[in-house]
Amino acid sequence: MNETTTQIIRIAAKGDGVTADGRHVPGTAPGDLVTSDGSIERGPHHVEPPCRHFGNCGGCELQQLDEASLTDFATSRVANAAEGQGIIVGELLPTHLSPPKSRRRAALHGLNAKGRPQIGFREAGSHRVVGLSECHILTEPLFAVVEALRAVLARRKGRYAIDIELTQADQGVDCSIKNLTIEGLQETEAILDFARDHKLARLTLDQGYGPETLWEPEPVTVTLSGVPVAFPSGGFLQATADGEKVLVSDAREWLRGASTVADLFSGLGTFAFALSANSKVLAAEASRDTHMACQMAARSSGRPVHAIHRDLFRNPLQVDELNRFAGILLDPPRAGARDQADLIAQSEVERVVYISCNPSSWARDAKRLIEGGYRLEKLRPVGQFRWSTHVELASLFVR
Repeated sequence: MNETTTQIIRIAAKGDGVTADGRHVPGTAPGDLVTSDGSIERGPHHVEPPCRHFGNCGGCELQQLDEASLTDFATSRVANAAEGQGIIVGELLPTHLSPPKSRRRAALHGLNAKGRPQIGFREAGSHRVVGLSECHILTEPLFAVVEALRAVLARRKGRYAIDIELTQADQGVDCSIKNLTIEGLQETEAILDFARDHKLARLTLDQGYGPETLWEPEPVTVTLSGVPVAFPSGGFLQATADGEKVLVSDAREWLRGASTVADLFSGLGTFAFALSANSKVLAAEASRDTHMACQMAARSSGRPVHAIHRDLFRNPLQVDELNRFAGILLDPPRAGARDQADLIAQSEVERVVYISCNPSSWARDAKRLIEGGYRLEKLRPVGQFRWSTHVELASLFVR
């Protein structure tokens, strides 16, 4: 390195490489050299992106990083969030990264561009859709549905701009399409043939009047810790099966021996059913469809899970309610759970497992717990969204 070059020393939270003098350079990796004219000399951690769409498609931001740099990025995102709030980490556990082609749910977009259907992710910072001819993050069954749907749309005339949600369920791929109007017998038969020929678990269309199920040969379920749970259209599932396994394994280990656990923001019961093998679990969830699915699965399986319908943002569990439990599992949306964290900080609960998809809001809530007398004993970064700046985590707080 000479006076006309500067080295990339780290990757910033939004994915740009950062030089020693603080410049942000997109598309770089640690160890790259940036010359005075802006060109990049690749370093030892810069690899050839595997996907032809990288650089245009907004689905991935970090395909230029090797495995070590990806791991370092995910680790630093979480560790830096803790450090920014002055939080001392007891044990930083190894970071888990999901492998390529493991994403089992995705939100895509489709439109006709010059008479040709394009289905894919949007470009970063744009409404333009990148038509995917390959994808290295989606599971093969999900991408097969993308290709099949593109063939269906190729026979349509007129303009359209649709939103597509795909989720891999027990029975196959659950496909939900918004803003696709079906008119006449020919179009109806074509979309039903698409669902049948590709063995979709369910096909839901929203033609402007709300979602309607057009195809569902048998009730759609997802299996959580051995319990089949009815899957509402548009329901939430952890992004990868391996990521879910790591998060669930940590939660079970850290709450082992807790006779009663409150699972807050419980969703379909991803953690509740796992914890119910050794504990009685209260599962609190605000979404009515999701709550009902968890409740019915608990009843049919006989698991000791008591599901309640409760909006924890408007009506968080109070201190006297929290004190009835030996442990708490907290898995809020990206905004975090400020009010609920404040009340937990005032409680006497011995162990709190906090799962988060946003290191920044997690760190804010974690600071409240620590100010209330907890210590952060264990912390694990989890990268389910491979080649993305989106990082999740599992953490254990002990009083």
